[in-house]
Amino acid sequence: MDKSQYFKVVFILFKKELMSYFNSPIAYVFIGVFLIVGNWLFFSSFFLIGQASMRSYFSLLPWIFLFLSPAITMRLWAEEKKSGTIEFLLTLPITDWQAVLAKFFSALAFLFISLLLSATIPLSVAWFGNMDNGPVIGGYLGALFLGGSYLALGLFISSLTKNQIIAFILGLAACFAIFIVGADFVLAGAPALLAPVMKFIGLGSHFNNIAKGVIDTKDVIYYLTFIFLFLWLNVRVIERRAWK
Repeated sequence: MDKSQYFKVVFILFKKELMSYFNSPIAYVFIGVFLIVGNWLFFSSFFLIGQASMRSYFSLLPWIFLFLSPAITMRLWAEEKKSGTIEFLLTLPITDWQAVLAKFFSALAFLFISLLLSATIPLSVAWFGNMDNGPVIGGYLGALFLGGSYLALGLFISSLTKNQIIAFILGLAACFAIFIVGADFVLAGAPALLAPVMKFIGLGSHFNNIAKGVIDTKDVIYYLTFIFLFLWLNVRVIERRAWK
C-alpha cells in the first residue's frame, strides 16, 4: 500500500470516528460544559483583575482538559471491545496503526473544534483592551499539544479495558499524575537530583512554557515524543489482542 492509499484509509476511518461523536448527544454536552465552565470561570475573575489578558484562562485549560480528555477517549476502544465490534474492525484490510491513528486524530479534531468554539473569549478580551496576541497563540497551541498528550494516554488506557468507567477513572488518574509531576509544589518536596527529571517529565511545565508565547523546540519535541510513545504502546496492545 503506497502512502497516499495508506492515509486515504486513515482519513476514511477518521471521518467515521469523528461523525460518531456528533451522532451522540454526549458530544454536545461535552462541548457545552467545556464552553460554559471555561467562560464562567474566566470572566468571573476577568473583570476583577481588569487586564486584557487570557493568562488565567490558559491556567484553567489543563484542569478542564484533565476531565474532558479521558471522557472523550474512554469509549474509543473500551466500547468496541465490550460490544464486540473491535473484531470486525480489525479484520478489515487495515493496519493496527491506521486504526489507532484514526481514533486519535478524530479525538484531537473533536478537542480542536471545542477550542475553536471558545474563540469568543479572545475576541471579547481584545474588544475590552489591548491584548498581546503572542501568549494567546502560544496558549492555544500549547493547549492542543497538552490535549493531544492527554488523548494519546487516554486512548492507550482505553485499549486495556472493556469498561468505559474504568477507562475514564484510570485515564483521569494517569493524566493528573503526569501533569502535576513537574509542578512547583511537587518539586519543592522532591530530592534535588530528581527535581530536574520530574520537571522535564511533567506535561504541565512544558505547557506553561508554550503558554507564555515562547515556542521552544524542546517542548514541541517532548509533546510529539510523548504522543508517539503512547500511540505506539496502543498499537502494541492491539497487536497482542489483549482482550482475548
